[in-house]
Amino acid sequence: MATLIRRQLLTESSLILHWCSDEFGIVKSVAKGARRPKSPFAGKLDLFFRCEIELVPARRGDLHILKDLAVRNSRLAIRRSYRQTLAASYFIKLLESVAEIEAPIPDLADLLERALNYLETTPPDHAAVTHFEKQLAAMLGIDGGGSAPVEAIRATFGNLPKQRDELWRLLGSTA
Repeated sequence: MATLIRRQLLTESSLILHWCSDEFGIVKSVAKGARRPKSPFAGKLDLFFRCEIELVPARRGDLHILKDLAVRNSRLAIRRSYRQTLAASYFIKLLESVAEIEAPIPDLADLLERALNYLETTPPDHAAVTHFEKQLAAMLGIDGGGSAPVEAIRATFGNLPKQRDELWRLLGSTA
């Protein structure tokens, strides 16, 4: 099982997909012909989708071929509001910034799954964002020192994803 966390154009008809799975970590694949109208992937490759995927391993490099997939959870409710979508994007970007490509990350993948499932039913707030950051820092072993977990992440990995500032501003408003 894997969650689709990024889509990029490769050609007029193909996509590069980034997945987060507990077994393989962050893994990249190409979906050949995915943008064609009669593609078997039509309607199945959207952000936040939880899927069972079948990959053909790359002979060279880290770009595998997506052979087949079955959507298990589309998480369409995350798109209910901009805040929910922005929070999900921030969680994904933050996870991507700390995880190595193709390194198994079962704890981090589970954290992301729980966060996305939460966002599917509940609008984000400061407590939810802070909880995600605190859990992530603890799993990475960098939550000590008395500083805020987000500061420990920033000190260890550099700048935070730009989505955090916008999310924090939106959460501070009453709208």
